Amino acid sequence: MRFVTFDEDRLGLLTEDGEGVVDLTDRLGIDSRDPLVEYMRGDHDASEYEDEEPDFDRDEVELGSPVRRPGKVIAAPLNYENHIEEALADRDITTDEWFTIEDKGYFLKAPSSVVGPDHGVELPFSDRRTDHEIELAFVMGEEAKDVPAEEAWDHIFGYTILLDISVRGDQDRSNRKSYDTFTVIGPCVVTADEIDDPQDLEMELQLNGETRQQENTSDMVYTCADVVQYASIGATIEVGDVITTGTPEGVSELNDGDTIDAEIEDVGSMTVDVTGRDVAFADVDVNKGGQE
Repeated sequence: MRFVTFDEDRLGLLTEDGEGVVDLTDRLGIDSRDPLVEYMRGDHDASEYEDEEPDFDRDEVELGSPVRRPGKVIAAPLNYENHIEEALADRDITTDEWFTIEDKGYFLKAPSSVVGPDHGVELPFSDRRTDHEIELAFVMGEEAKDVPAEEAWDHIFGYTILLDISVRGDQDRSNRKSYDTFTVIGPCVVTADEIDDPQDLEMELQLNGETRQQENTSDMVYTCADVVQYASIGATIEVGDVITTGTPEGVSELNDGDTIDAEIEDVGSMTVDVTGRDVAFADVDVNKGGQE
């Protein structure tokens, strides 16, 4: 099943061709600002509605993030070998050290940065480079704490596409990656039973029609299950938390007016528009503690 959240607080199933939406909200008695989380936590079964005629065409609704406001967005840094090499080269660093989740741990993105594909990306500054990153992400359907990797798969509800938008600079990752609209999730969450092998999926990102990122998830350094295991050490992962797994090489700069097309095999595809603001980071007045 392919779950979507649409028109702010309605839960639906995306048809297999991606062209229609079956409205589950009233059929299942869902009444929540975050309907997919309510579905996962409750005693609901949407399977009987999979073959229903769609209530809406896809272009009649506004798709939000399938999880509107996750408690946590947990992100694995530099989880593809080719992107590690790209990142080191970009920083003019020569080293054989792996800067992966084992070295740096995971980082958190602000839940307020989450939007759906129809909202689009808003660039905060005109004078700071801001890049796109396509990632396979997944939504947790069960609580997990100190879970071994081989059991982690049982806690995953489903998979989705995530765009991790990043301002480049020396600030902490959680700062640079947490601006509003910097976590685009969608178009749907595909339940885990429909994905034969999440570690063997082709993914591609096109920017204005030109392929910039193209990779198979088999090239991850740490698998989805590895990331769950690591993240659940010390921190309880809760229902509705989103975990994202890193990006391959090919990240490039976004500009006002750009269009991103992101696709992951068996998960779906989404088109996301980019807009900019005429605000320069250099002109932002940061008053240090109110002192003159």
